[in-house]
Amino acid sequence: MRLANTKTKHEVGLDFVLRSINIQTPFGHKLLKALKPFAPGQEEDLRREFNKTNRFLEIVHRDRKSLNPLLHQLMEVKEATFTIERSSENVLSMVELFEIKNLLLKMDKIRALMSELMPEVPAVFRLEDILGLLDVLDPRKERINTFYIYDEFSGQLGPFRAEKRALELEVRREMKQRKQELEARYGLAFTPKFECPVQKSNEKLMQTVKEIPELFMSDQDYMTVTYAMKPSQRVCELNQQMEELNTRLDGIEFHIRKGLSSEIGKWKDTLLANCERIAEIDLALAKAVYAKDHDCVEPEIVREHILEFRDGRQLEVEDVLQKKGKEYCPVSISLKEGVSCITGANMGGKTVCLKLAGMVAILTHYGFFVPCREARVGLSSSIHILIGDSQSLQRGLSSFGSEMEELKDVLDHSKERAFILIDEIASGTNPSEGAALTRAVIEYLNKHPYICLITTHFDGVNPEDRGQNLQVVGLANADFKKLDKELRYANRKDRIDIVGRYMDYNLRVIQGEQTVSREAINIAKMLGIYDEIIDNAKKYM
Repeated sequence: MRLANTKTKHEVGLDFVLRSINIQTPFGHKLLKALKPFAPGQEEDLRREFNKTNRFLEIVHRDRKSLNPLLHQLMEVKEATFTIERSSENVLSMVELFEIKNLLLKMDKIRALMSELMPEVPAVFRLEDILGLLDVLDPRKERINTFYIYDEFSGQLGPFRAEKRALELEVRREMKQRKQELEARYGLAFTPKFECPVQKSNEKLMQTVKEIPELFMSDQDYMTVTYAMKPSQRVCELNQQMEELNTRLDGIEFHIRKGLSSEIGKWKDTLLANCERIAEIDLALAKAVYAKDHDCVEPEIVREHILEFRDGRQLEVEDVLQKKGKEYCPVSISLKEGVSCITGANMGGKTVCLKLAGMVAILTHYGFFVPCREARVGLSSSIHILIGDSQSLQRGLSSFGSEMEELKDVLDHSKERAFILIDEIASGTNPSEGAALTRAVIEYLNKHPYICLITTHFDGVNPEDRGQNLQVVGLANADFKKLDKELRYANRKDRIDIVGRYMDYNLRVIQGEQTVSREAINIAKMLGIYDEIIDNAKKYM
């Protein structure tokens, strides 16, 4: 199901929420990226999705700090699904075996922590026991975040490794003895690595060292020449024995890695299922934390095609205002099938209301709690927003041409239970034609089973018997004397902010003949437009 296009997701703020949610694991990121919306008929599935969030939200409210150990483990989970898939038909490397062991350790800890956090862990969060495989990779049960091919993996490893250590010790003794002999004979000083650095400025020593047959030049720089000891016949024999031994050890270790890989392959389905459950835990926990931090609530899901919420906040706009030290004015709205028109002067927040309704709707469909005090939502088949498109303008289309092109696309893709949001349709043409076209579009939409929310400047475009007319309260209840006093002594930069503080962004239902709020002239005057212009404008009203 394609609920919404890319533009709609961006404009209503879904992208903002998805970027803001704190996912910890690569599995969680995959799940978030692959999220599918819930469609009409999937109400019960959506309620189960909300229940996942609620299981963690209960803990967040009760004791948020108790989640820290789980968060810590999730943060350390690394991507390993490719390695798991490879294990069935490939011999894993040491690095890959380490990846699997590390993942198993995390799975074991996450499984234990979930049992501590929840009396009864839901199946979707319940990791399968992987201790059997962990014991195979960690036969000493040290549970250390490293991987080593232990002697316990094969009865041959211990004796061969002991023999190798004995050969290495004998080589070391032989080299140390020759080092002591050369130091005593020539007065040289060797490093623990059996190297003899000589300063180029010491010509006498340089000449002496060059003539010593047991040494060869291994390195040099601008100031120093480094000599190393040539291996003796005995050292060469010992090194040859070690090479043969290493070849045999490599064969044994390859056989061990092959067996371990095969064993991991047997657990592939279990491991992949656990990865999916870690993703579910990660996403549900992130949703719960986000809901708590942003005062979001679980919307009530109903069969009826409606959208209702009280004290809703558009999170992206709220974030911008908070960064500026300003408060967001919550808005309530009740929408049913038919067209609801929002009127009001510019600066009244009509477009923000539009985006807020879209955010509440789309977050619900994707299984997120919504930024409201309460909400009731009936699922839609699709969500569309028609709003100014700078990309179309860049393509050379006029604002009106862009609008009409997008309107056609919206209407083409709208079916039963569509949710359509339109911002100032036909504002890019002359008022007479714009009003006529707006009314015609509204009449068309009113004939279809859509929820439609439209912002407009035009009067009387939505018949009261078929639609709902809303108006932004704006400055209707403002104390203009107080406002005028503040503006009189304010600089140009602060005036808009001052007017904004006096704005009431709540919506009221308009009964009877609809009339668009006449606040534009007042706002223009308050912002310093010359009296001559204001007086002449009033003559034409």
